[in-house]
This record gives sequence, structure tokens and C-alpha cells, in this order.
Amino acid sequence: MGYTLNFAAVWRNFDFLLSGLALSLGLAVISILIGAAIGLVVAFALTSKSRFAVVPARIYVTVIRNLPILVLVLFVFFALPQMGLRLDKIKSFVLVLSLYSGAYLAEVFRAGLLSIPRGLTEAGLAIGLTGMQIRSSIIAPLMLRNVLPSLSSTIISLFKDTSLAAAIAVPELTFAARKINVESFRVIETWMVTSALYVATCFLIAAVMRFVERRLALPR
Repeated sequence: MGYTLNFAAVWRNFDFLLSGLALSLGLAVISILIGAAIGLVVAFALTSKSRFAVVPARIYVTVIRNLPILVLVLFVFFALPQMGLRLDKIKSFVLVLSLYSGAYLAEVFRAGLLSIPRGLTEAGLAIGLTGMQIRSSIIAPLMLRNVLPSLSSTIISLFKDTSLAAAIAVPELTFAARKINVESFRVIETWMVTSALYVATCFLIAAVMRFVERRLALPR
């Protein structure tokens, strides 16, 4: 007996999927912004000449990048309360994704920093700028322009990682889809629509990043 597609149950709950998608985007944006701040600090530490800065930064990046994000999600949500630190599920996931994105963005930013000619730093010092002024006014803006192409793929990957929040019942897109699936038994239809929403959102993110890249491109 053949399977007949019936999207009625999915369309009835489409607003639930959209609210889940909105939460997924919110989780991604907040976590990436926090992660970018962490990553920038860590990237400067990684390119520092001080071992006191390099070693902790390298340990952080190595440990986080070699742990599955799902393990981190479960550890923070279930294990930290046993140590006296209790966070709700959304804050738990934002903490994890921020730390996770920080480690990956640190490597992206580090590569960008290494691509900046040392002569720019020397020129900044020659005109009397402090190290902080050089990093904030010269190095960081140029670095961000250099890393935009790789930053785009990292941001898309981190957005997709928000689906793991379903493991601790955060009502994002994957959780919403799973709930509709369980209640309607329309497995194929539910996950087809959910997949389409993920793909469309990733295409939109990529388009926005390409637009930003073109706007910030240096004139040739």
C-alpha cells in the first residue's frame, strides 16, 4: 500500500514551526555575538608573544573543538546543577553555543590576524598609536574583512547546531518539528517542511553575508 503525502497537519501547525525557527535564529544570533567577542579575545591571545596568554587560549580552543557539542549541552544542563550552578534550558544552551562558537571563531580570527602585514602595526606605533588603538582601529577592521568568506560558513554551521537544543527540550525548530511529528504521525511531511525551512534560512544567511562582504570589500 503506497504512502500518500498529506501536509494538512503540518500546515495547521506551521506557526509553531515558525516560532521554533525564530527561536533558533535568536539562539544563533545571541550565541554568535557572544562567541565573536570571546573568539576575538582568544585570537589576539593566540597571536600574542606571551605564553601566559597563548597557553590558556590554546587549551580552551583545543578542548572545546574536540568535544561534541551535544556532550557539552548535556553536561552544562544536567551536570552543572549538581555542582550548584543551575541555569534554565535556554541559558544553558546559549552558554554552550557561545563557548563553542568562540573556539571556532577564534581560529577564524587568528587566521585573519596572521594575514595582516606587520608593517601596519609598525606604522601605527610610528604615528603614536597605542597597542589597543592599533588593534581596535586598524587590525580588527581589516581582519574582519579578510575573514568574511570563512565567517559565513561558520555562522551557517552554528545556526544548524541550534537543532541540538532539542535534546534539552528548548522549543526551537527541530523540537517543534519533532512534536508535530509525534502528534500527527506525518513523518515525511514534517521533516520535509522542516528541512526546507533550514535550507531556506541557510541560503538567506549566505546571501546576507555575501551582501556584507561586497559592501565591505576594499576598492580595487
